[in-house]
Amino acid sequence: MKWINNLESFPYPFKGSTYRYSNNSIPMKTPLCVEVTPDYIEEMQLKRTLLNHHAERCYQSLPHTITGQWEIVELVIDHLAAQYPDQFSVEKKGSKWTFNNKILEEKQEFTFGGESTFPEEPLAFISRHVQEDLILMMQRDGDLYLDAGQLCFPANWSLAFNLGMKFKCIHHPIPGFKEEGLDDRILQFLMRLEAGNPWERKNWSLMAGDRLDTSLETFDQWGKLRKQVTKENAGELVHIRVEVQKLFRLPRTNGILFTINTHLLSLENLVSNREWLKQFHDILSELPPHITDYKGISLYKNEVLKYLSEKLESGKVV
Repeated sequence: MKWINNLESFPYPFKGSTYRYSNNSIPMKTPLCVEVTPDYIEEMQLKRTLLNHHAERCYQSLPHTITGQWEIVELVIDHLAAQYPDQFSVEKKGSKWTFNNKILEEKQEFTFGGESTFPEEPLAFISRHVQEDLILMMQRDGDLYLDAGQLCFPANWSLAFNLGMKFKCIHHPIPGFKEEGLDDRILQFLMRLEAGNPWERKNWSLMAGDRLDTSLETFDQWGKLRKQVTKENAGELVHIRVEVQKLFRLPRTNGILFTINTHLLSLENLVSNREWLKQFHDILSELPPHITDYKGISLYKNEVLKYLSEKLESGKVV
């Protein structure tokens, strides 16, 4: 599958010439939990196919999250209608709502908060209208728990496995996350999030191929491409994968909505920006082994570096 390679809109994640794990969250300038990109229709078709055929892998929830799910429905619909009035609208008459997705030509009437309004849970319904994956973290007993989520485009993790886990347990596999105290610092940061003051961050990785659905359950389908990367095919085959992650405190339930919008850019498009080419070459050259291992880059890092070095030396950007 080919995604639009637009350098101007690509959320390039780097600032310096080195990279380490950190809490790189920043306050949002525009408090918008979801976005609509030119890939909207194609990504919605893919999401709905995954949700229809792999529901257990892509959607999970615990019973006590329904109220929080309705908060997410309200937040997402309000943001869509306000930011994209030509594509989405909502009419509210008390608890009777009508949501209109003009892009997909779908109109849904429902009773807000009604138990039997949808044939599926509220979070499952609204997830079929946005490109983002939607994760609900609930706060209780001085901790955060992953209690519900729709995850069609994971970066090598499993929603079904992580359901109900505490924040620190979910992130335990990240090397150095606990040892360097990041787990506690980031947890405390999240616990202090305030309603009306959302934050965002960017997370990145490299991947062989251009697949959005890189779940643990499908590793046998996409993981093997890592062994096929060469200097000659790296430009087309390897993509930098960036997740724009947004954090919104839900005022009524005190949960946290965590939205993930995944973007892919091929290396052959990335190197057309000379500054990015030099910077990414420096970052990848210096990246410590424990990070390359965790991000799944080790098998083909050298081939990618050969490709980037050749572009730097030749001065060619195509």
